[in-house]
Amino acid sequence: MNTKSKSLKLNFIMNAILSMSSFVFPLITFPYVSRILLPAGTGKVAFATSLITYFNMFAQLGIPTYGVRACAKVRDDRTELTRTAHELLLINLFMSVLSYVCLAAALLFVPRLRDDRMLYMIISLTIILSAVGMEWIYKALEQYTYITVRSLIFKFVALIAMFLFVHEKEDYVIYGGITILAASASNVFNWIHVRKYIDMRWVGGYHFRKHVKPVLIFFAMACATTIYTNLDAVMLGFLKTDTDVGYYNAAVKIKNILVSMVTSLGTVLLPRASYYVEHGEMERFRQISAKALNFVMLAAVPMMLYFILYARYGIYFLSGTAYEGSVLPMQIIMPTLLFIGITNILGIQILVPLGKEKIVLYSEIAGAVTDLVVNALLIPKFASAGAAIGTLVAEFVVLCVQYAAIRDHTLEYFRRIHYGKIVAACILGAVGSIWIMGLKLGNFITLLISAVLFFGIYGVLLIMMKEELVIEIMNQILKKYRSFRKGIKE
Repeated sequence: MNTKSKSLKLNFIMNAILSMSSFVFPLITFPYVSRILLPAGTGKVAFATSLITYFNMFAQLGIPTYGVRACAKVRDDRTELTRTAHELLLINLFMSVLSYVCLAAALLFVPRLRDDRMLYMIISLTIILSAVGMEWIYKALEQYTYITVRSLIFKFVALIAMFLFVHEKEDYVIYGGITILAASASNVFNWIHVRKYIDMRWVGGYHFRKHVKPVLIFFAMACATTIYTNLDAVMLGFLKTDTDVGYYNAAVKIKNILVSMVTSLGTVLLPRASYYVEHGEMERFRQISAKALNFVMLAAVPMMLYFILYARYGIYFLSGTAYEGSVLPMQIIMPTLLFIGITNILGIQILVPLGKEKIVLYSEIAGAVTDLVVNALLIPKFASAGAAIGTLVAEFVVLCVQYAAIRDHTLEYFRRIHYGKIVAACILGAVGSIWIMGLKLGNFITLLISAVLFFGIYGVLLIMMKEELVIEIMNQILKKYRSFRKGIKE
């Protein structure tokens, strides 16, 4: 397989669309189902989903991330790719069986779970669907267009089903099933379609033991990430009130959408980076690493500044004026866009392909411990703002640990970034748009006009200052536009 035949730009766009759809779908459906099912119904499904997530994490181990790297290294050899895929699939299926045994025991012996067994059984389908879906093969082979189109189709079907079948508060089990349809049912097609890339017959020569250590490391990484990304809401719920949790979640919801945009490039670069390292093409590896870090700075810095300035309008538009308490947490948490963007490149694209995933694990453990300590100190006094500070400090600690570990490899990349141009363009974009606030045009109109002015000025100034990556992206867009017009004329 020729790696040049795959477009990183197309992969980035497809992965960005896929990431955004994961947030757009609940944003469309939840306002409807929350009014039908009421807090009790949506709470049942949310609790069941959260619980099953832990069983699924145990079943998956670290295969979703490790599998991308392992398969990317051998993707040019169908036999080796088949053998690697079989090994990981069998490990995944074995762990899934153990996970289902543990879940069955929980349903039998834990009183809290007995009343809604059917709901838990339906939600638990995600365990087997995740296993047979083998999403990691498609990512290793950079099949992002297939992944995105398939996912969007099932999300659209689930959207229609939501409005057709959820009409009463007793329909929470149906709602749970539809969420699985949206998230995991498409994995059945993965199982059918995968024969295009690997053979399903027994090829022999399996070596399971070589995967155990790295898989467990990635599993530990997943555990650490899950703990510290969910720790804030859990501690808020125990130490303060549900209202404080609601304020914090509204801020995090916006942050997560923006993070998905910033980190999409790092996700699609992992298989390409792993391929370059495996084949000794280190110069290409360094080139895409430097370009990825530059992209993160260009994208994350203006988003961070814009949503700090316009946090109130963003919160009011998305959640309503009742969420005034979300504004300060959102402003505090916005710099994590930059921190997470950089660590996504340092960790997923540089450390993992280089086989240094232990450093990623250590950084995430450091982040989890930091988050726990800061939250314990600040949440009792500052509530949701304290939780936001905890997340901010934790993400900064993760960044520091990863950077310190590979400073010699990445210092050159950071020196290539034109910080002065980015900061100047951001400041002028802010000055050119901030006057909109005084017009009192309403939340949506204010956001729309200010965003056009802010990011328009930002982009134009970077072009005028001849920022290399911006010029390259602009030239690519113009080239495709000319090709499109030429095709129409012909």
